[in-house]
Amino acid sequence: MDHIIDVRNIRKTYGSTIAVDDVSFTVQRGEIFAIVGPNGAGKTTTVESIMGLRQPDSGSIRVLGIDPQKEDTSLRQRIGVQLQEAALPARIKVWEALDLFASFYPKTVDWEQLLQDWGLVEKRNTQFGKLSGGQKQRLFICLALLNDPEVVFLDELTTGLDPQARRATWEAVLAIRERGKTVVLVTHFMDEAQELADRVAIIDQGRVVALDTPERLIAGLDTALRVIFSKVSGFKPQMLAGLPELTNVVEDGRFVTVYGRGPLVIHVAAALKENDLYPNDLHIEQANLEDVFLALTGRQIRV
Repeated sequence: MDHIIDVRNIRKTYGSTIAVDDVSFTVQRGEIFAIVGPNGAGKTTTVESIMGLRQPDSGSIRVLGIDPQKEDTSLRQRIGVQLQEAALPARIKVWEALDLFASFYPKTVDWEQLLQDWGLVEKRNTQFGKLSGGQKQRLFICLALLNDPEVVFLDELTTGLDPQARRATWEAVLAIRERGKTVVLVTHFMDEAQELADRVAIIDQGRVVALDTPERLIAGLDTALRVIFSKVSGFKPQMLAGLPELTNVVEDGRFVTVYGRGPLVIHVAAALKENDLYPNDLHIEQANLEDVFLALTGRQIRV
């Protein structure tokens, strides 16, 4: 495998708090690699260590064969970064931001072409503070691509965007890979990771608890699908007991969710009919990456 990033057994603590605990993984050239996890799981600390912005207490990291701690200046010429808290002065114009950032590198691509490629030509003279959320994100992508990087780091790229802007940003991320770049995507949106990533690392409490393609992670669940219907008068969970491939029945407010595998919906419909119950919204949903995430990290809110 052509590993462009190699992380081995890194650990990072802040006093008595363990932020990253023995994390290891590799990222292959040309893939979109997503790092997901609950708030405070250690994903941002992990990525900032890879970029050389933080120094792990132990372990080793290589990016493009470079040690980020020893050769940080050399590495930054070859990577592009969009950080979670990225911001620009409200009154700086789009072209001014690109021109300023281009001065930071000895070699850059034509930023006029980046404006064209990412649909910002008409916003060339617009102040940053007057851009929409999606336009700001496209500008940050342009800034991350100015030095023609081999690896691009995107941290919580779509937080705060409306659905249309999120979809447009997803297309932009795929376009980055199509240009031959490797993308490391940090996100807490499971649909985003499932849609974009070739492989996903789920980090919880500072450790990698799962790492594989979204498809394989989903296939590994005990409950591959669920049947959902509105609770109807007279329904009791015992009516579904003993159904083939059933693993659990959950009543949540007005709805009943039945978990299992195989032709579960047929068995559920037959059991309901046998009890003279006919919910008009019975439907089936396939398991997704969010189900994997919740199964591994729990459903309780982290504070």
